[in-house]
Amino acid sequence: MLDRLESALARARDEGRTAVAPYVTVGFPSIEDTLAIIPAIEQAGADVIELGVPYSDPLADGPTIQAASYRALTGGVDTRVCLETTRRLREAGVSLPLVFMGYYNPILRYGIAAYAADCAEAGVDALIIPDLPPDEAGELRAALEQHGLGIVSMLAPTSTEERIVLGCEHARGFVYCVSVTGVTGARSDLPDDFPEFVTRVRRHTQLPVGVGFGISERRHVERVGKVADVAVVGSALINVIDSAPPGEAASRAGAFVRELAAAQ
Repeated sequence: MLDRLESALARARDEGRTAVAPYVTVGFPSIEDTLAIIPAIEQAGADVIELGVPYSDPLADGPTIQAASYRALTGGVDTRVCLETTRRLREAGVSLPLVFMGYYNPILRYGIAAYAADCAEAGVDALIIPDLPPDEAGELRAALEQHGLGIVSMLAPTSTEERIVLGCEHARGFVYCVSVTGVTGARSDLPDDFPEFVTRVRRHTQLPVGVGFGISERRHVERVGKVADVAVVGSALINVIDSAPPGEAASRAGAFVRELAAAQ
């Protein structure tokens, strides 16, 4: 529920630290790995976890997450499996916010009302949907709000002031600022102008502001924390999981997130 997400981000703010939000593709490399990785990164200091719902055409994602999604899809992971995995994580004691990061077509196919209800029942707290503009999200937003969920708006450096205002108006939980014009992927450094972009967004919202796309190192989290509230880390963590020896994905992921969370 949104209050769980809001409380987690408020706690990080009150403690004077940057919230760390790792991204994990559900079912990569396997469902059993996901069920081990999420508790490990929760214990390592993650504040929020994005659960990637695999999709065949993930337009906002670069090669790393595309490959992880493809492997999960070939393993039979779909929306229902993602919901069941979330339910199992909650039953196992995972208590931090879980945010679904996915695309709109599977939601439409599932059925908007049923999807909202089943997300709430499984323990999802909010959604990030890169291909759903806020002015086209009214039906889904209304269905989610009936169950205490909401949509985290995504904004890009190319967003006009009008689009920033609209995105901030409808955002729930936090506002997600994409640091670059492009797709996800670990990068050696963040663009010089992303702080100016965050400043533009802050003029229009009281919500926490997150930054993602390209964050891969402790120094990136430190830099994000100077201007924003949440650092989202995706491809770099997927790379860590992918390169881990059999049986070590959870421990390697935990060590990586622990290093990021120490960047305060």
